[in-house]
Amino acid sequence: MSLPNWLGNTLELPVLGSPLFIVSGPELVIAQCKAGIIGSFPALNARPVEKLDEWLTRIAGELGEHKALHPEKKIAPYAVNQICHSSNDRLMKDMETCVKHKVPIIITSLRPPSEIVEAAHSYGGLVFHDVINVKHARKAAEQGVDGLILVCAGAGGHAGTLSPFALVREVKQWFRGTVLLSGAIADGWGIASAIALGADLAYIGTRFIATEEANAEPGYKQALIDHAAHDIVYSNLFTGVHGNYLSPSIAAAGLDPANLPVADKSKMNFGSGGNTKAKAWRDIWGSGQGIGQIVDAPPVAELVERLKVEFTAAGVDFRTRALA
Repeated sequence: MSLPNWLGNTLELPVLGSPLFIVSGPELVIAQCKAGIIGSFPALNARPVEKLDEWLTRIAGELGEHKALHPEKKIAPYAVNQICHSSNDRLMKDMETCVKHKVPIIITSLRPPSEIVEAAHSYGGLVFHDVINVKHARKAAEQGVDGLILVCAGAGGHAGTLSPFALVREVKQWFRGTVLLSGAIADGWGIASAIALGADLAYIGTRFIATEEANAEPGYKQALIDHAAHDIVYSNLFTGVHGNYLSPSIAAAGLDPANLPVADKSKMNFGSGGNTKAKAWRDIWGSGQGIGQIVDAPPVAELVERLKVEFTAAGVDFRTRALA
């Protein structure tokens, strides 16, 4: 299996909108799915824990109604991200709720526990696990995940340092499941590049923060418009895991972006949200290196239409060059 046929047939673009802590809520997910790309959110965004059941009911209900009114349109499925870390004391409770609602896709982070895979597979759900290197990819594959999200250099939030040219091609040598690529993808040309490299889906987060439906404060959206790749800082200070952040937000929190201390990884805490008084992602804004391509914050539907035009143009250009 590479990309399941049932999944490919629901998509206008080969894109999964990645789960964004705090930022991704029902409004963003529903807009993404209606536009024909997979929408997702972290289960921990639904607070308190009972809120997750409400969100899943709303998402499924609104997408079902939209499909009934527009049977000719492609409506993508949605996904829920589970943070598989000991500090997440909601994990199994949230997973029980996901099983109840038969969430189509579960995205796992940090650790690919077999019990999550087993639970999702019990009703036919897919599990995609994010990794930053081949070692982690092999461990996830051994747990039976259906897809690997290769989080490469330049990705927003928790990101790796490997080039996609290295990681994608190496993983493709032995993994037969779905491959998703993350890392500074912000337009249709980036999506086409991911597909040309061998990925089945592009995994895009930062670009969707700067949209009308995203639950991000106006200052955050404007910062993504105003800044570029050189404004990104890679640090593990804020959660214990290395990630990419906007340096102006770090400076606004009273820290020197050029002289950040190294955090103790053993103190990762996804319950309280970090290792400093300034919280990731509330105060310290995550961002990928592709923000130089962000010039506005349109509705999701408008952005996806733009991405489709760019994706098509990139394909035509590639074929023209290949045949020249």
